[in-house]
Amino acid sequence: MRIDIWSDIVCPFCYVGKRNLEQALAEFEHRDEVEVVWHSFELDPSATEHPAGSLPEMIAKKYSMPLEQAIASQESLAERAREVGLDFNWRQARYGNTFDAHRVIQYAAEQGLASAAQEAFKLAYFTQGRSVQDHESILDIASEIGLDTAEVEAVLKSDRYAEQVRADEQLAHQLGINGVPFFLFESKWAVNGAQPAEALVQALRHVWEQTHQVELLNPLAGASSNTAGDGTAEAGSATAGASCDVNGNCS
Repeated sequence: MRIDIWSDIVCPFCYVGKRNLEQALAEFEHRDEVEVVWHSFELDPSATEHPAGSLPEMIAKKYSMPLEQAIASQESLAERAREVGLDFNWRQARYGNTFDAHRVIQYAAEQGLASAAQEAFKLAYFTQGRSVQDHESILDIASEIGLDTAEVEAVLKSDRYAEQVRADEQLAHQLGINGVPFFLFESKWAVNGAQPAEALVQALRHVWEQTHQVELLNPLAGASSNTAGDGTAEAGSATAGASCDVNGNCS
C-alpha cells in the first residue's frame, strides 16, 4: 500500500499528523507492506525569516489580528502537540521560508531518508528553535541525519530539486489540495488533516480490504493503476481533520 503525504515543515498539524500516522502504522497488521512517499507543500511561499520578532507577532501582523489572539492560537496548537507527545516551543520558533529545506528533503528522499528529514526539520522548527531557512542551519540539520554535507551544500548553492518541489506543489493544485497534512492512499482514498491515530488505522484497514478484495476477484487488477488524474481524490472512511491552509489558518 502506498501513502502519499503533502506536508510543510512549519505546519503544526503536519507534525501532529506524522505522529498519528506513525502510531497508526504501529497498530496496522500489514505495516511492513506500506510505502510512505512525502511531497513538498509551502503554506507561505513568500515567507521570510523574522529574527527580531516572535512568531505570534508575525502572525498578528500578517493576518491583522490582535496579538493576544495570536498568542492564544499558538498556546492551543502547543496543547494539541502535547497530546501526541510533541513539544511546540512557539516562543522560540523561527518562522521562515521552507523552499530550500524542501529541496534538501527531496535530496534526502533519494538517499532513503525522507522520513528522517521530515522529522529532523520539524523537530528543529517546533522544538529546538532553529532556523529552517538559514543555509548553515539547514546544513547542520541535514548532517545530523547522515546526509553528505558537501552534497547538501551543493544543493543549496544551486537550484537542484527546485523542479521536484514545484512538481509536488503543482500536483497538489491539480488534486485540489489547499491544506495540509493531506494523505492520499493508493492514489484514490483521501484523508485531509491531522486525523487521530484510531481514524488512520480504520483508513489503513479500509484501503487494504478494498485493494486486496479487488486482487482476489481479479488477478489482473494490478496491470493498471487507479489514479486521481482528473484532479479529484475519492474520500475514504475518515473525515477531514485539523490542518493548516494556504491562508495561514490552522484549525
